[in-house]
Amino acid sequence: MKSIAISGSVRQSVGKRDAKELRYEGNIPAVLYGGKEQTHFSVSAADLKPVLYTADVIFVELDIDGKKTRAIVQEAQFHPLTDVVTHVDFLELFDDKEVSVNIPVKLTGTSPGVKMGGKLVQKLRKLRVKALPNNLPQEIAVPMESLEVGKSFRVAQVALENAAVLNNSDDTIVSVIMSRALRQAEQEAAKAAKGGKK
Repeated sequence: MKSIAISGSVRQSVGKRDAKELRYEGNIPAVLYGGKEQTHFSVSAADLKPVLYTADVIFVELDIDGKKTRAIVQEAQFHPLTDVVTHVDFLELFDDKEVSVNIPVKLTGTSPGVKMGGKLVQKLRKLRVKALPNNLPQEIAVPMESLEVGKSFRVAQVALENAAVLNNSDDTIVSVIMSRALRQAEQEAAKAAKGGKK
């Protein structure tokens, strides 16, 4: 799992006015929870970019006024108009405590159905996975080699070691459906075959 180091400073006051001042200075109010007590602190908005603007799950090595903690971003709030991050929740990680994290899905290989002109429909781009921090996969590979037209790859087919997928096992991750062009080509071929039999 990728990790990144971020430094933060403990917040002395946690009111709205203080949060506004922090943002004005280019810092973001944040909370670290999951341990014995919550820590309210602030981090630089620039430092957060590589963690927030990526599909990857990234471990954050937090250094809050000299106290070091390993964590992940559990939730980030964004301004509804400007899309600027306004608050971040970090979850403290422990080697012996399972966590639930959204892991990105990576499609691998080539689908024979797509080669034939079928249309690829990906319904799930992330899966919720529960595991100990060190057992969390960086991504979940979904092989495409067996996907003919009309076939799907479901959550139940995902096999992970030392980790459990929490999504409904019947949910479709990706499927190959009949495209309009392929349907048309098949109909025309059928017509031609009929015409040839006369």
